[in-house]
Amino acid sequence: MTEFKTSDSLLPLPVMPSEENTFAHYTMVCRLPGVIEQVIKDNNFPPTIVQQLESLTVDLFEGWVRPLIDDPGPDVAAWTSYLESFEGRSWFDLPFYFAEAYFFRRLLEATDYFVPGIWQGIDPFGYQKRLSLEKSMDAIREIGDRINGLNTALPKQQSYQICLTALLQTALWGSQADVSLWPVETEDRTTRDLQQQQSQILVDDTYNLIDYLSHVQEQRIDLIIDNAGFELVCDFFLIDFLLSTQTANIVYLHLKAHPIFVSDAMSQDVFYTLEILANDVSENLQMLAARLQEYISTDRLICRDDFFWNAPLAFWEMPESVRKELAKASLVLIKGDANYRRILGDRHWLFTTPLSDIAYYFPTPFVALRTLKSEVATSLEPDQIEILNEEDPLWLTNGQWGMIQFVMP
Repeated sequence: MTEFKTSDSLLPLPVMPSEENTFAHYTMVCRLPGVIEQVIKDNNFPPTIVQQLESLTVDLFEGWVRPLIDDPGPDVAAWTSYLESFEGRSWFDLPFYFAEAYFFRRLLEATDYFVPGIWQGIDPFGYQKRLSLEKSMDAIREIGDRINGLNTALPKQQSYQICLTALLQTALWGSQADVSLWPVETEDRTTRDLQQQQSQILVDDTYNLIDYLSHVQEQRIDLIIDNAGFELVCDFFLIDFLLSTQTANIVYLHLKAHPIFVSDAMSQDVFYTLEILANDVSENLQMLAARLQEYISTDRLICRDDFFWNAPLAFWEMPESVRKELAKASLVLIKGDANYRRILGDRHWLFTTPLSDIAYYFPTPFVALRTLKSEVATSLEPDQIEILNEEDPLWLTNGQWGMIQFVMP
């Protein structure tokens, strides 16, 4: 196996929150304090926990990087190692992805997530996740009806290609409904997700992906999952299609081991969402949930979590155990912007750099489904970049542009 060269002298500089007038800086100054405010509002925490959360806000601006304190979480030793070279620094001197992951781990420390007692295992973002799913149910029912209509109206071969293309795009745009960027109270974005135009997909390798899948029938396909709620249901539609058409014989879902990035999905979110769909008024959604629950009971759909998915590490730093597990799959679908950042190490690669030139270290073929919400990108043409800069100055971060990038390492 070719080893990825991780010497900093051979890599572009990391995205840093100290870079003013950037989305990374805005996240540290505005978004993360807003996350704390929302967590306090949504949970009936006692004064001690509220005070710890408020102290975390102050710490973002005035404090220094420190190890986790009085936290019995199973990942504490790993975090001690991650933080060793950063201790004593300002939060703004951390690489951006590292800073975000550290923030959400410190938030769990503040809410006693791993401490035995009544708050142990309580998802501080649970209310937001549940409300987000509830508010998107009309859009979910509409998608279910559309997919059912496609399946019944088209000839088999034509149906396969059109349905898979539609489901890939649904899974792509589903990530627009990211609660960490747009809190549920502000706006329901799911209706717009249904109206995205093909022209807003900046890189689209769907044809090559479908051609590849035609040669790997009845194999294992893995999904590195992003958000719960609307996006997770969009993933469910795709998973159901892959299993029911025998494109995959077995599907593995890789999920977060604890709450992070507000809306990221854990195993408990999968089971909660299936329960909601099973009891919905829509017969299509009831049947979808029943099929997926049957796949789970027969070990054709398997949920796995690992602390690596919560870690502040680039994907080229994945443990050998995770690498070996992913290598068993014929294809890995990597969902969402945060995971995309980890593919790139959240570094300032030239936007014209082919993704395959960076991600050759990945252990198996993969497709990245990502709406742009951060200042990194790959595989773009120079004229694309010029037009985007002129027509939509916020194209890198406003979630209005997408990529479906297929890589054969």
